Amino acid sequence: MEFSVNQIAQLLNGIVEGDGERKISGLGKIQEALSHQLAFLSNPKYEQFIYTTKAGAVMVRKDFAPENQIETTLIKVEDPYASFTVLLEEYHKAVTYSKSGVEEPCFLGENSTVGDDVYRGAFSYIGKNVTIGKNVKIYPNAYIGSNCKVGDNSIIYAGAKLYEGTIIGNNCTIHSGAVLGSDGFGFAPQQDGTYKAIPQMGHVVLEDNVSIGANTVIDCATFQGDATTIKNGTKLDNLIQIAHNVTIGKNTVIAAQTGISGSTEVGDNCVFAGQVGVVGHIKIANKTTIGAKAGIPKSNKKEGEVLFGEIAFDIKDYMKCYAIFKKLPDINNRLRELEKKS
Repeated sequence: MEFSVNQIAQLLNGIVEGDGERKISGLGKIQEALSHQLAFLSNPKYEQFIYTTKAGAVMVRKDFAPENQIETTLIKVEDPYASFTVLLEEYHKAVTYSKSGVEEPCFLGENSTVGDDVYRGAFSYIGKNVTIGKNVKIYPNAYIGSNCKVGDNSIIYAGAKLYEGTIIGNNCTIHSGAVLGSDGFGFAPQQDGTYKAIPQMGHVVLEDNVSIGANTVIDCATFQGDATTIKNGTKLDNLIQIAHNVTIGKNTVIAAQTGISGSTEVGDNCVFAGQVGVVGHIKIANKTTIGAKAGIPKSNKKEGEVLFGEIAFDIKDYMKCYAIFKKLPDINNRLRELEKKS
């Protein structure tokens, strides 16, 4: 795909200084880009490269004033980094949504319906009574069980698995290896020391604009009619475990290797760093931020709180404790000296 600098500037509401008809067919770093590529300058420490770059065009702030002569074409925008992100999104959409049609062999079950402009990759499987919306992309070896629903413009990447009854909203992305709707971890201890599996009869619901990372697992709810729910706009990283009957609120982001135990409710606009562990049957307040490797043993009620530590508590109290912890060897030595003098 190839676009003129003028076309790109129009998309970004930018102003062109230089050759607006120059053709751009790729994106690159300002220090490495070639004549057919577009770069951006956001961090001042990279300004040196704009005077030597071979990029066909560079996005800069509207107030950028060069100190030396510039050979490349400039696109002046409000925020170069944000504008570059917009271009990446548009390019990704163009590449991803260009796929259409049906590759054989693949399977479509009885009473299942497929919308317009859907791509079905080779060896993909769609069970019975499934509804697939418009412009959905289902990559090779993806599995969609019976009675599932997938909304418009959603993407199911290769090897992703949707168990029976899973509901996916519009504009969702399910990355490779993700499993939605597997059994929750429910086992009843028996008198002889063994464990008996408790049937898990619920399902999983993803609202609109949700992204699920590679190899992330979301368990179904325990009872029929109940759902493990991921609400609108939430983004889950790779390698995350979401247990049965969990609800995650709107626009929450969760980093890799986090585990959330059953029946926990996570609020809106929360941020979880990597390797967070959350016990079951608690509530996380809206706008809570949780640091990496934190353990969350109980509910927090204060909106906007920042939690930190292995047994997480308020970050201000944690930092006070940590300041003392660092001094423990010195305190111990002073205590021993006092004991000797007494």
